[in-house]
Amino acid sequence: MNYDLRHFSNKTSRFELRASSVLSVFFFLFSIFSFAQVKSSIDSTQIKIGEQITYKIEVEADTTDLVIFPEGQTFMPLEMIESYKADTTINNAKYNLIKKYGLTQFDSGSYTIPRQKILIGTKEYFTDSLKVEVNNVLVDSTKQGLYDIKPFIKVEKSRSDWWKTALIIIAILALVAFLMYWFIWRKKPLTEAEEIALLPPYERAKKALKKLDESDYLQQAELKGYYSELTFIIRRYLDEQVYDRALESTTDELVNRLNLLKDGNQIELSKNDIRNIETILKRADLVKFAKVTPDIELAKIDRNTIDLEIDNVKQALPEPTEEEKLLDQQYKEQQERKKKRRKVIITVAASLFLILATFIGFSVKYGFNYVKDTIIGHESKALLEGVWVTSDYGVPPIYISTPAVLERVEPKAIDTISGAKTTMFSYGTLLSSLNIAVSTSRLNIPDTTTVNLNQAIEGSLQMLEQNNVKDIITKREKFVTPNAAEGLKVFGTASFPGLIPDQYRKGKYVFLAFTAQNILQQIILVWDADDQYAEEIMERVLNSVELKKVE
Repeated sequence: MNYDLRHFSNKTSRFELRASSVLSVFFFLFSIFSFAQVKSSIDSTQIKIGEQITYKIEVEADTTDLVIFPEGQTFMPLEMIESYKADTTINNAKYNLIKKYGLTQFDSGSYTIPRQKILIGTKEYFTDSLKVEVNNVLVDSTKQGLYDIKPFIKVEKSRSDWWKTALIIIAILALVAFLMYWFIWRKKPLTEAEEIALLPPYERAKKALKKLDESDYLQQAELKGYYSELTFIIRRYLDEQVYDRALESTTDELVNRLNLLKDGNQIELSKNDIRNIETILKRADLVKFAKVTPDIELAKIDRNTIDLEIDNVKQALPEPTEEEKLLDQQYKEQQERKKKRRKVIITVAASLFLILATFIGFSVKYGFNYVKDTIIGHESKALLEGVWVTSDYGVPPIYISTPAVLERVEPKAIDTISGAKTTMFSYGTLLSSLNIAVSTSRLNIPDTTTVNLNQAIEGSLQMLEQNNVKDIITKREKFVTPNAAEGLKVFGTASFPGLIPDQYRKGKYVFLAFTAQNILQQIILVWDADDQYAEEIMERVLNSVELKKVE
């Protein structure tokens, strides 16, 4: 792995090109003297369009030598459709290897299969170039009907399973809404105590007397409990209707208060009514504190007396004015608003708690940034988790998986070697947070000339500099695709221009270069250094690169 900065001159590039040409001539001469060890042949020199010919390479080598046959689309302009397994025999401490390839061509014409390079040990050998005639297939139009070209068929983009996620979210929200309705907003059936509490004071007092009648205090001679309940009924009624401290006052204090209200004409109770109430309250005090036990029949009489006095107190009370009724209505409405406000506060608090708890839970499991980007949205994350496209680009094809289809563009952004015919496909630009480009160049050089990948990469790096990319740091290493195609990988960091003038962002890049005879194939990946999703995208793209044979 090499580290350097981009400062190569044109003079160095011309020197490398001349050195490459000299080495090519040297290897060509060397292959002539070693021709006896490598032979090539084809089973037919004339084929029809689409027919297959078998290209055979025979090699004789020492048993200790490693023999490497050509792989990939090195037979251009013919296309390799199949590479057969090599046959091996041993003869007098020598290996005899036979390697066969299935080749074809889909255009008529006269073609030359270029010389193929074979590595034997540490030495290179070249086969002869071979001529092949590809003839048209004659079609009798009088017997074979002719049809119009079929129209384009629109292919719908494959759908992801987003609807499943949406269905789960809707189900969870529906469950939460149902629970909030059931426990907070639902009008629950009132209990008996709540129903009694909602009654007016008079009806509540009457109902309490009936409930006292249904009790078993008198049957069990529990007069203390009986008188406690009886006096509580009259005291509470007086507390709500006459004197708001009746429950906490002593008997004498309550009686004095009733007399004062009578004398002040605030209540029209007779002296006899007040005396009856006083008598029963004092008898109850004796039962509770002096342990006096009156007769059960007297207790029943006292109960009826309290029932009567409740009626008398009700009649003695003045009729409420319109203002008092309005105030009472306003009070009820205010209480309803308080209840509704309380429900709203509980609902909001519960919702915020659930949202916060869900956010914290997912953040702990998946990370804060991932959850944040999922909620707010992130372009690179959407590309990473979207539907990917696996396709081939150029001829010979480069197979690659990308988060979006690469579109054909004019190859102005890449200047590899002058005189090259280049096709290029790209997604994004150098100004984007993510840029993927694939190019195939057919070089105007002899088939025997070896393409210098370092020189080709130099052109791509110069292209970055011409586009105001600064601080370019490079590393180099060998790159091997999953199907064993070998190339050069140059990668590193740089400062890329942003959308605002004189503003730069830290980015990463990867250049891949492959060659086969006079074909140069390049893949350029550029992305923001601080974008973790773009990092995952580019790693997935790199792992998908293949230079496959045409099926």
